[in-house]
Amino acid sequence: MPLIQVHAEFSEVSPSTQALPDTQGNWNRGMGRLLEIVTPLHKATKRDYLARMTDNKVECMLKAKEYEFDYWDGNRRYGYGGYRFIEGRWAPVAQALVDIYRLQRDAKILDVGCGKGYLLYELKRLLPAAQIAGFDVSRHGLADAKPEVRPHLFRYRAQDRYPFGDEHFDLVISLTCLHNLRIFDLQTALQEIERVGKNAFIMVESYRNELEQFNLQCWALTCEAFFDTASWIWLFNHFGYSGDYEFIYFE
Repeated sequence: MPLIQVHAEFSEVSPSTQALPDTQGNWNRGMGRLLEIVTPLHKATKRDYLARMTDNKVECMLKAKEYEFDYWDGNRRYGYGGYRFIEGRWAPVAQALVDIYRLQRDAKILDVGCGKGYLLYELKRLLPAAQIAGFDVSRHGLADAKPEVRPHLFRYRAQDRYPFGDEHFDLVISLTCLHNLRIFDLQTALQEIERVGKNAFIMVESYRNELEQFNLQCWALTCEAFFDTASWIWLFNHFGYSGDYEFIYFE
């Protein structure tokens, strides 16, 4: 599987969008690529895994799974501990997506589990004529989005059938969202992302060894799908997801 880093040159990358139906008539484009786009941001944050595990974690998990103020902007024990827009933080990720998928000025882009929409905001800055859309379950997250993108966001669940036609979007993205779903909901979400997008890129939490598994279990507050990388790839194939993907690890 080719690994494409955010700081690499993307001019020669051209993801295939040719789809073929399987024996049941479902459209499948073949397995996608393992990319590395968000990992540099993830690694820039320091985490005390044991401190979180021993800080009345069950209470913190229950509060975090409300996905409202405490999760985004409350105490760090409940989630992000203050999720604010930082100039330039998401710009390299947005640029990488534009370059990898050769998004045109009027591209249609959907963010599944968009949170406060900061990545969509950066994509819109790069492509002012782009048609963007994003949804999330969090009222607080959506209300705190940048005013430039807020009209394009709405409250919706990732595991429900999306209100868009087949291949409506040039690119569907979903970062740090899908691992928060149970496996039967994950199936629906992956199949819907596959259905509405010509291209797709998702990023989920995973692990490669026992230490990363332990750290993930210590740190995660909302995760429902604890799978190693091989299991995730098996699930992608089993559920018919053919888009690109990235794993973040807790080293």
